[in-house]
Amino acid sequence: MNEKKSVGRQELVLGLKKLGVKEGTCLLVHSALSRIGFVEGGADTFIDALLEAVGKEGTVMVPTLTGSDKLNKDNPPVFDPANTPCWTGKIPETFRKRKDAVRSLHPTHSVSAIGKQAEYFIKGHEDCLMPCDVNSPYWKVAEKGGYFLFVGVNLDSCTFFHTLEELTGAPYHMQPDKVKAKIITPGGEITRELYLHKYGTEVFFGKVEEWFEKKRVLKKGKVGEADVILLNAKQTAEVLLPVLMKDKMFFTKKE
Repeated sequence: MNEKKSVGRQELVLGLKKLGVKEGTCLLVHSALSRIGFVEGGADTFIDALLEAVGKEGTVMVPTLTGSDKLNKDNPPVFDPANTPCWTGKIPETFRKRKDAVRSLHPTHSVSAIGKQAEYFIKGHEDCLMPCDVNSPYWKVAEKGGYFLFVGVNLDSCTFFHTLEELTGAPYHMQPDKVKAKIITPGGEITRELYLHKYGTEVFFGKVEEWFEKKRVLKKGKVGEADVILLNAKQTAEVLLPVLMKDKMFFTKKE
């Protein structure tokens, strides 16, 4: 059996910079730690590499999602940002626990952020009627000229595509009724009325990968042993929004 290659922090930083991650970048990261190789120091080393790559002027975010198909108006979410674990992997779960990390208050689609603009990205997420709408951190990445990074995962993991589904009114995407979600904050419990993601419809986000590569909306590379994709958020919106406006079921079609 082949052993995984040992990967250190500097090798990770070099890989990220070669891909195009620059100082000052706003970066939202989807990841699978196991695909990178044997990372010396584990998830913390990879997080350190991300922060070094974007520098003091940059911001790194990870999706710390907690939503599920069990949530609805009869079983609304109860979210404690300080303690509710996410299901998006080892790197996001390690990231959100860092002392310098802040987490948005959305009860199903929170993000955690570290960096110069961390507070800007998370602010007001709990007030979004839909989890990924134009006031969410996901759209703010596009507004700020940022990027989505996929490490060891493909575009099927892209939460930003949910933003575009919400903006164009994809009929399969949201539950029809608002729910009353409870959010635990240091100042006490707060309640927000909002819409929840509707699970069950199969979507094929990955089908745009080749198209995006030809249009130079994304770059591909390697970080450690992982295949990586760097996706330009603003260009993604510019290319996809007209398509989804014409065909709201676009992502449900495999080809």
